Amino acid sequence: MSAISSIADLEKLYGSTSKAASAKVLSRLSKSYASFIKASPFVALASVGEEGIDCSPRGDRGSVVTIANDKTLLLPDWRGNNRLDTLRNIVLDPRVSLMFMVPGSEVILRVNGRAIITADKEICTSFEMEGKHPTTVIAIDINEVYFQCARAIKRAQLWNVSAQNAAINLPTAGDMLKEATNGDFDGEEFDKNWPERAEKNLW
Repeated sequence: MSAISSIADLEKLYGSTSKAASAKVLSRLSKSYASFIKASPFVALASVGEEGIDCSPRGDRGSVVTIANDKTLLLPDWRGNNRLDTLRNIVLDPRVSLMFMVPGSEVILRVNGRAIITADKEICTSFEMEGKHPTTVIAIDINEVYFQCARAIKRAQLWNVSAQNAAINLPTAGDMLKEATNGDFDGEEFDKNWPERAEKNLW
């Protein structure tokens, strides 16, 4: 398999960037970009560290992030598996990318920036949910923000209910754990208890 090894060769294949693709990139939130982010309950957060690149799903009821101002987003780090992949990466390298999605919308909003992690008590407490609050909050300083066109969502038929039937036959988390541990992990028990455990430990 041959590899393209220069930017010049790459650009020859694809041609120039369209006017719209360049004009949509801003260094801070516009009113419409802010509206989209406020409506987004889900974001994929990419970071980079010594072990390589990581991409982590983040979700919440309502807005997944809080807009502090037109240059700053606040993302609470709710309870997870304590691997801390994203947080470890940010400590070592502040560069992050975020991809916001809104169920039913074919538009995606992307943010590139730099992040810090804070355990500031006042900030963490401001995200209190059901009597709990995040241990830390990720603060993202926006370098670039822009929308992604609908082609990827359309091709994937992501919001097409009939296309979602494919999920019915997927292996469960318990199946994956059992396989990963060569049968040492009780996958059926994990799947059985997961819904109740997850509901109690969302935050």
